[in-house]
Amino acid sequence: MGDVVSTHLDEGRRQHIAERTGKVLGEFCRCYKEQFGVALFNSVRYEIEGNGGPQAQLLHRKVPLEDHVIYSGNLFHYIEENKKWRNRFCVVPHNYGLVLYENKLAYERDLPPRVLINSAGYKILTSVDQYLELVNSSLPGVTPKLGQTPIFKCPTDFPLILWHPYARHYYFCVMTGKEQEKWRAVFQDCVRHCNNGISEDSKVEAPAFTDAVRMYRQSKEQYGTWDMLCGNETQVLSNLVMEELLPELRNAIGPRLKGKAQERQRTWIQISDAVYRMVYEQTNAQYDAVMAKCEQERSQMESTIRTDMDQIITSKEHLASKIRAFVLPKAEVCVRNHVQPYISSILEALMTPTSQGFAEVREVFFKEVTDMNMNIVNEGGLEKLVEYMEKLSHLAFHPVKMQSCYEKMDQLKLEGLQQRFDVTSTSVFKQRAQIHMRQQMDDAVYTFETLLHQELGKLQGKDDLCKSIQRILERVLKKYDYDSSTVRKKFFREALLQITIPFLLKKLAPTCKGELAKFQELIFEDFASFILVENTYEEVVLQSVMKDIMQAVKEAAVQRKHNLYRDSMVMHNSDPNLHLLGEGMPIDWGDEHSAQAEGEPQADRRRRAKQVVSVIQDDEGVLPYAVGAEALLQPGSPQPPELEEPPPSSPDGVEEIQKALAKESHGDAGEVEERLRNGTDAKRESGATEEVAVAAPVPGDVPSQGPAGDGDRVHCATAASPAPGAEAVSGAGDAAAASAVPGDEGPSGVEAQLAAPASPVPGAESPSGASVQHTTPASPKPRADVPPEAKLPHGTPAPLGTQAPPAPEAKTPSPSTGSVCHQPSDKETGEEVAVTPPQPPSTTESGEGVQTEF
Repeated sequence: MGDVVSTHLDEGRRQHIAERTGKVLGEFCRCYKEQFGVALFNSVRYEIEGNGGPQAQLLHRKVPLEDHVIYSGNLFHYIEENKKWRNRFCVVPHNYGLVLYENKLAYERDLPPRVLINSAGYKILTSVDQYLELVNSSLPGVTPKLGQTPIFKCPTDFPLILWHPYARHYYFCVMTGKEQEKWRAVFQDCVRHCNNGISEDSKVEAPAFTDAVRMYRQSKEQYGTWDMLCGNETQVLSNLVMEELLPELRNAIGPRLKGKAQERQRTWIQISDAVYRMVYEQTNAQYDAVMAKCEQERSQMESTIRTDMDQIITSKEHLASKIRAFVLPKAEVCVRNHVQPYISSILEALMTPTSQGFAEVREVFFKEVTDMNMNIVNEGGLEKLVEYMEKLSHLAFHPVKMQSCYEKMDQLKLEGLQQRFDVTSTSVFKQRAQIHMRQQMDDAVYTFETLLHQELGKLQGKDDLCKSIQRILERVLKKYDYDSSTVRKKFFREALLQITIPFLLKKLAPTCKGELAKFQELIFEDFASFILVENTYEEVVLQSVMKDIMQAVKEAAVQRKHNLYRDSMVMHNSDPNLHLLGEGMPIDWGDEHSAQAEGEPQADRRRRAKQVVSVIQDDEGVLPYAVGAEALLQPGSPQPPELEEPPPSSPDGVEEIQKALAKESHGDAGEVEERLRNGTDAKRESGATEEVAVAAPVPGDVPSQGPAGDGDRVHCATAASPAPGAEAVSGAGDAAAASAVPGDEGPSGVEAQLAAPASPVPGAESPSGASVQHTTPASPKPRADVPPEAKLPHGTPAPLGTQAPPAPEAKTPSPSTGSVCHQPSDKETGEEVAVTPPQPPSTTESGEGVQTEF
């Protein structure tokens, strides 16, 4: 921590922060203990009574990305401590952390990373002006004068900034707009995943935690959605504390900051980050303690619940009837006057972008499978199938290919409804819908994989393979349409409740909340841990509006809006053998159909990790300068081979970097970039598909900056994906449709190009000189009528042309866990080695800065 920050956070200030943090956490822990008993009771009751909701038709994969890497590549990172830019090799492992290494060689040697970033709660900005606007608003009254130097200078026109309201900020930049868009999609995927840090598999702890957060905020008169419900439990609680603590510190410390406006802003960001770390550490310890205490009491509580279940239910129903008689008349009037007229408008605003996003998921899946089928027709059977299936298996986790689906949610606007119902931001709903999209895509892909894997032993030649792929695709699309409708209806109901319930609670609070205490005497003391008056009151309020919400969603389905199925349209289980498989592990196509030697060195495995997205540059040499390998070694580590000539030093300032960029772009334009293709590398433990190994870069060797590699699919004109109401077309034989992704560039060395008559696709171009032509019938589209195998419901809905030549990829498993690794501070970069997750955050202090993240 710098001297300036230490000056403002003296011992007295630290003590005050610890006391305020402890007070907030104490109140929260009381709420959590109360909600834990209620959640445990609901979980046991749910287990006994069972689930009457519709059964999903698609299969679910248990571990979708184990030992895989989402992305890796080079970009510039700004070091705040010495105000210099450095090129870094960034790896995004399967846990979606951002891991920055000195360079690719450091990563391949398994050296400790420079920085680890958990991106929960961050916003991705692509404009310095956007960033400065947020910084100016964080410290009111401190705005740099026009013409003054900003907080940092970006050497290119393509910045990527990670902004957080409390934690430190991270500054990156790249060379081209294409790279910026690709990295932006990757960063947004990281934020989306990390924000969703509370496990939904937990049936007790997760609902108890979220209900406790809601109850605590409502006790402070804070209703409505909360943007900072992001990350794991400790991060959410830290945000909860900072929401109250930061305004106090801003008022106390802000007027005492010295220097120019930008210096005061920089100091304030550092102070906020230091306080956030202090709060995080205290929160982590206190929350773990209350969790341990609840876990100790759990077995006794569960035993009481199972023994007295009937009495507890009877007592709760008696309490609910008394509260209902008091609250329901007032709630119904409020619903009729203030909520009911707007439900259809809110639902329509939610349905349009959400349904477009799910339709785009269907389209992307259809195109990818159809492309694969077309390529198998022209390039040969099982060998190519293995290669394409490895890529297809991770389609849901490909940030760039899924971006067109996610972008549909950007259209979500509640306009005047947002102010009326106290919805601070729509980001909560956008992110939730996007997570559903990714899950549905992965379920569709995994179901397709499973069905195809079962068929492989029965096939006779290439024609049978292509017919089977087409037939299985039709089956999976039908299942996807049903599951998509079910998931969307549930999402709409939950979103409507999230919007309207806080509004109703706030409206009813003046007349109802003060009278709730008198109902406490109706609860038997033995059952007080499982029945809460406040929770029962909220359930009554929910019931007052739930009927209108259910009716609005039902009417939308009856009218077939956005391809929603009615609840009565329950698909018959046409694949009993498929559902006997249940949830399973991923199918490893590479291990089953490749002959890779098992005795592969660890370094080679690491270099050739399976990767979901192709890298932009395959080594740091394509950037304007490289960092010497000698800076990577720790005491006692083996010495690297002697270099024939010393590596060039890195430019220190923005001007030097700009000169280097200009020289690089003009002087070395003739060299060819090596591209890595998605899914062609070896699996870490054993065999893999055919590939080309790449030597580790020699520091100081500076190849030219190549264009960003964007895709690895065959580029052909495509047949349009089926539209709602279309009839299914049976087997395609060797006919299949291929698609082109807007912006993709076909590599050289084309063996055959395919042209298929199709409706136009934006950005797709039909290649000239095609030597082979195939036409394909469209696969079935979501049907508006009841499927042939539909039955009446017996349950109720849940309440709430060519292939690029193979090239190597960087193998990037997630960083090793469980130990703390330190690297000596680099005087040139001013960085410290990060603490490897999943350890709790710690702060490595030095005069050169802190580079540890949660």
